[in-house]
Amino acid sequence: MEPSTYKITIEGTVQGVGFRPFIYTLAKRYLITGTVSNNAKGVEIRLNTDSLTFKQFLTAIEYETPPLAFIDTIKHEELPFQPYNDFQIIETQEAGEVTVNIPPDVSICSECERELFDPINRRYGYPFIACTHCGVRYSIIYDLPYDRGNTSMKFFEMCEACAEEYSNPLDRRYHAQPIGCWECGPALLLFDNAGVALVATQETIVEKAVRLLQKGNIVAVKGIGGYHLMCDATNEEAVSKLRERKQRPTKPFAVMVKDMRIAKKFGKINALEEKLLSSKERPIVLLQSKDKHMGLPLQIAPNISRIGIFLPYTPLHLLILDKLQRPLVATSANVTGEPICTNLEALEKLQGVYDYVLEHNRDIVNGCDDSVVMVVKEQQVILRRARGYAPVSIKLPFELEHNVLALGANQKSTIAIGFENQAILSPHIGDLDSIGSVEYYEKNIETLKRMYGFQADVIVHDKHPNYESTKYAKRCCGNSTLQEVQHHHAHILGVMAEKEIEGKVFGVAFDGTGYGDDGKLWGGEFMVCDYAGYERVAYIEYFKLIGGEKAIKEPRRVALSLLFERFGEAALDLNMPTIQAFSKAELRTLYIAWQKGLNAPLSSSVGRLFDAVASLLGVCHVITFEGESGMLIEELYDASVTGHYPFEYKEGKIDILPIVAAILEEENISAGVSKFFNTLVEILAVVSAPYDDLPLVLSGGVFQNRVLLELILRRFPDAIIPNTIPPNDGGIALGQIAASHFINSDDGMK
Repeated sequence: MEPSTYKITIEGTVQGVGFRPFIYTLAKRYLITGTVSNNAKGVEIRLNTDSLTFKQFLTAIEYETPPLAFIDTIKHEELPFQPYNDFQIIETQEAGEVTVNIPPDVSICSECERELFDPINRRYGYPFIACTHCGVRYSIIYDLPYDRGNTSMKFFEMCEACAEEYSNPLDRRYHAQPIGCWECGPALLLFDNAGVALVATQETIVEKAVRLLQKGNIVAVKGIGGYHLMCDATNEEAVSKLRERKQRPTKPFAVMVKDMRIAKKFGKINALEEKLLSSKERPIVLLQSKDKHMGLPLQIAPNISRIGIFLPYTPLHLLILDKLQRPLVATSANVTGEPICTNLEALEKLQGVYDYVLEHNRDIVNGCDDSVVMVVKEQQVILRRARGYAPVSIKLPFELEHNVLALGANQKSTIAIGFENQAILSPHIGDLDSIGSVEYYEKNIETLKRMYGFQADVIVHDKHPNYESTKYAKRCCGNSTLQEVQHHHAHILGVMAEKEIEGKVFGVAFDGTGYGDDGKLWGGEFMVCDYAGYERVAYIEYFKLIGGEKAIKEPRRVALSLLFERFGEAALDLNMPTIQAFSKAELRTLYIAWQKGLNAPLSSSVGRLFDAVASLLGVCHVITFEGESGMLIEELYDASVTGHYPFEYKEGKIDILPIVAAILEEENISAGVSKFFNTLVEILAVVSAPYDDLPLVLSGGVFQNRVLLELILRRFPDAIIPNTIPPNDGGIALGQIAASHFINSDDGMK
């Protein structure tokens, strides 16, 4: 057969993942001549071969893709014949609008791990060992395309041995941008919290750090996307010291363990959880502990029987755990309310928390926290999408007419850019509650814009006028068109976009706070919606949040408001936990505030309802971290308790006051909690019944509650939940992208 010239264009995650050497090896196998190169959209292949071999070549690309590569599209065309003498990997082609996916950071691969512990390997014990199949990506990128000169590895000149591997297409380190060794790569440093360096060689520095951990010290360890605060997880005194210094009294700590065998000592692990733990993304996985004490100090996760476990994902982590032979508390090094520290200047704010710093001299360009996931009814639920999973490209079920920047919400913030038929979601940014977090938020926006050469035609933001994301939109819109999207509509649209659902759905959005069309604080919403609009068909009847923002931190205030709503002034004389949580003077003052509506905004939030129930039952009156009340009542759920509390549903309003009255009659706290969960499921069943011909879509932070989600999925097996974006506000930006395409459309709901 006569040879022809073909061009293949591949888009997706195909740069920095060993894709060009993979194509080179295939070409040699099939005796094909031509070229392969990176470009702004992905990878371009030009080759000479006959039609039959060409088909075999395409099949091999599809079925033998490298482990870190992901193909979104593959297109090919026949060109006028052009002779090639051999097959070559040629220089990156820079021209064109950038659409290639940014490769995320992933864990060390098995080959590099084998070399790390091989005494005769030249990289034995080297804490930055990597290849094209593993290691840092996003966290070291200044710009695209992903070439060494566009990363923080550009400051390390390769030695002769590394340069030889880097330039050999048949070597697994061919164009591995993080390549380095003892002679030419990044190096470790160890010093105390006053900045005084400890004497140690590169070969002994990890061992010295491990001895410090064994003595009960807290060590700040620089990782891939930021620093961890680490201590011996079996040392009760060290864990307590970390809690006290970080002013984190009860929020659970994540624990890093050496391997799966150790993980199974502490947690009950099913097949999907094991797969997630050992995946290349290596997230923190929330597991049911094997016993109440988990074999670790109670201070690891006070008052709860769930534990966040993850496996080491860097060679440095592996070396530390191999020498320590104990699990480690590994919590993000950050000031409360601020992003993870990525350099020494930021880390200095925690100088009173850590005793020592294990530092390295490779810059973290883009901060990226650890990802957090859980498994409910054999489905993955991502609670924080970050390292390993982000940035991520999500294909949209439609083509965008404009370049769109979506600014997300204010809590658990992420941002996204949209162009053509894809949305690029940033990693988890966090809550925009401080100057530092807002600066970090703006840096993430500029990073995505710079990497993709992106200019927004449309900027989409939440309706809440006081969100920092809204303020940014109005301050920095320039010539871009501004559009606002209602918070809970965006929640549902995010899931629809992820699942490529078209047409109408019945959406249920349960969360803590979202700005409603009427200016009130929504959060218990039932809506029929599509991409173009929505109809709010039902909601939890409004109740007052006494003290506004204070009520979010004090469940007792929400409970008190409901008691006032149900019993009026007579509530002051009730003999029950919520009333007992206040002084008589406080109760009188708060009653007047409730009665006159002073700093008492109206809310329909199911998140706040969880808080109220926790206080009514005496479980929790004041919280120290978001979601604490939900975690605590989750612990008290008893599956053997049947039945639910009464509620009234009329003209789209769900009256929850009968629930309040019934809870006061409850003698058993566990029964009260269990019936409350059952009641929420029953409310959903009653309200959704007339719409059972529509897909049922769930979103919002309340659906991070494992018990509630499991009960709903048991009752409604076909309910659709997000699996690749978080149900919390981390998924809002994707929903905003989806809404932007249809806001001015004539199609869909009005």
